[in-house]
Amino acid sequence: MAAFEGYFLSEGTVKPMGSSIELIPPRDALKRRLIEHLRLLVSVPTAYPPGDTTALCQLLAPKLTELGYRVGIHSEVPGLDNLVAEIGDGEPNLVFNAHADTVGVGDLKEWHGDPFTLFETGGALRGLGAANCKGSLAVYLLLAEQLAAVGGPKQGRVSFNIVTDEESLGSHGTDFLRRAGVVKPDYLIVAAPTGNAISTAERSVLWIVLESFGKSAHAGSTWLGDNAVERMVRLIARLQGDLMPQIALRQGDTVRSTLNIGQFHGGTNTNMVPDFCQVQIDRRLLHSEDPEKALAEIVACLEAAGEPEGSWSVQMVRCTNAYRSPRDGVLVTALADAVTSVTGKPALFSPAVGVSDGHYFAKDGIEIVNIGPGAGGGHDSNETVPIDQMIEAAMIQLHLIDKLLGARS
Repeated sequence: MAAFEGYFLSEGTVKPMGSSIELIPPRDALKRRLIEHLRLLVSVPTAYPPGDTTALCQLLAPKLTELGYRVGIHSEVPGLDNLVAEIGDGEPNLVFNAHADTVGVGDLKEWHGDPFTLFETGGALRGLGAANCKGSLAVYLLLAEQLAAVGGPKQGRVSFNIVTDEESLGSHGTDFLRRAGVVKPDYLIVAAPTGNAISTAERSVLWIVLESFGKSAHAGSTWLGDNAVERMVRLIARLQGDLMPQIALRQGDTVRSTLNIGQFHGGTNTNMVPDFCQVQIDRRLLHSEDPEKALAEIVACLEAAGEPEGSWSVQMVRCTNAYRSPRDGVLVTALADAVTSVTGKPALFSPAVGVSDGHYFAKDGIEIVNIGPGAGGGHDSNETVPIDQMIEAAMIQLHLIDKLLGARS
């Protein structure tokens, strides 16, 4: 099936409120086209690892070029391709960012059908990446079609970024595009399965590796060894008893500070005293918390456990930046108005549970918002995205483009 064949304008359109621009197609046309786009996207495997998006970018690039977009494929690492398609000129630059990489299939026996074939079930569409985040990417492809059909934005430019390396919190996707100067947004919309609620803030995330060391020995003569797993248990007990209760009391407007023991690895044989153990910790910080101080707080707590010097170590392996966009900002206000225009109801605001690629721009002084169809993390077998939410997302974001930049006719 070819992508991007034809436009909706010949089928009749719905005019945005207060606008003469015919930008939004009727609901039935929206539904049909969104399903076509998502079917295509799901059919191309992009699972992490490795998150290879080469085939998908090569498929989409010529189609977007035919629509009149300036298209580039940018990669820092072979296979991890990022597509940037831009239309219009000058400022402001409204950027729509969606990651095309997905989690792995997992246990294939858990799937009700082929993960790479789109199925319609109970008003939803099922397939790997349907909610996170190929459903939003299908919406962006529709936006790209409609915007091109009316000649692009009246002012400024719109950029669609199709990126990879998001599922690993890696640096070869959006981070690379920013570092290379390829993408410089004034307003940034990041795809996320929020059920079309608006998320304007994101916590910092620390990934920490805690290791303990000992001496191996036979299990029949434990007194000759030094058990690294038992040492790790004592260290974790100190965190659980002293620090985690304090962290649990720290709350922001809608989110909490957290510490989670995500992985625990130690020992090689049951009949051996283990000489090494590793734990991986996820620490989520409020905007008022400083990452360096948070790490120092963990170290101080562990030191209080009284284990011998040199018998354990802590290393920060990943740290993201928190951000908070003002509720009365230009982007947030326009997006909230667009939601009301489409739904007839006030926009819903929701805190971000996870971390998105928006954090790479946290220090750039721009407005950043997460929004998209779907709910939860979208990392389950038989992942689905509601069709109605995709239609609603498309209408909201077409309204947003018109409110911020207008559209040619």
